[in-house]
Amino acid sequence: MREMGGDQVEEAVAGCVAALRPAVDGDWAGVKAGRLDWNCRETAEHIAGDLIAYAAQLAGRAQQAYVPFEFTLDGTDEGLDPVDNPGILHVIETTGALLVAAVRTAPREVRAFHPYPFRSANREGFAAMGIAEVLLHTHDIAEGLGLSYEPSAELADGVLTRIFPHVQPGPTPWSTLLWATGRGDLPGRAPVTDWRWNNNLVIPAGRLTLQGLSPAAARDLRLGGDGGFEWIDGGPFEGTREAAGMLVKAYEAGVHRPEWGVFALVRTEDGRAVGGMGFHGAPDEDGCAEIGYDLVESARGHGYATEALRALSEWALARDGIRSLFATVERDNVPSQAVVSRAGFTQVSADGDEFAYELRG
Repeated sequence: MREMGGDQVEEAVAGCVAALRPAVDGDWAGVKAGRLDWNCRETAEHIAGDLIAYAAQLAGRAQQAYVPFEFTLDGTDEGLDPVDNPGILHVIETTGALLVAAVRTAPREVRAFHPYPFRSANREGFAAMGIAEVLLHTHDIAEGLGLSYEPSAELADGVLTRIFPHVQPGPTPWSTLLWATGRGDLPGRAPVTDWRWNNNLVIPAGRLTLQGLSPAAARDLRLGGDGGFEWIDGGPFEGTREAAGMLVKAYEAGVHRPEWGVFALVRTEDGRAVGGMGFHGAPDEDGCAEIGYDLVESARGHGYATEALRALSEWALARDGIRSLFATVERDNVPSQAVVSRAGFTQVSADGDEFAYELRG
């Protein structure tokens, strides 16, 4: 799987600078940026500020809050002349390079603080957020200055499938991203007035972490790839690939709820994936959600599935309105029956070749 990383940040920043350079002689401070309340100069400063802020979060491994520093373009406090428009573009290039370096040097398992919605993001998340800021605010500035601008479909799709997993794909990735952030219209969809992006959920589980799959990762797994994970010998089992396909279908239908999706089970000791676990969909109207899981064959017999199931069940039953969890196990799959039993599930029925288990909150 091609990860969203430094190359894509570079592409986004280069596209921004190329789009705005023809207007460097204009009055950026006197022109409003698209639908924003900021002028074009303030919006350009915001791009640079976000790029360096994301680089700082990731490089500094911030865990509880934003790194406490302030970014400004103006040098008036030191008696210097304000930065001109070519200088602003140079600052965007420079802060973009800092984010590129932070993304490229951060190990895959590193996560740092970001508030939306689960209070952390990995290097791919910070890259996607930085790219989103660049694409969207370049659009705003270009609209204000009367310039044409449209990034590549691949960049826009990368942002959507990493940090907008709750947004149903539309006619094109760019038009969908503009609609999802209140900057455009799509046929048959109501205008968006309030929005947030959505980094993946990570749940600690003893020797493992459960890492929520993005639509991009699920799409790659469904097609036979690794989903961006380093797997132990044997790679993902077929059940994980099937579950990833279900996630993709839900995403394409606009009914995917990321926290009720599929998780890769990743060992904390070495960052390698050993299996998959997740929900068959969002909870039903009675507050019941169904869980499924599998492990790579060489990972079985080590207690990983039990640890993961306990952690995921505890997380799920702590959500508002969730009354019970449900799992089905084949009659001849004795090891899996032991897993659900150790995790606190109780057998409630037997139907043909399957046993049904329930865990109530």
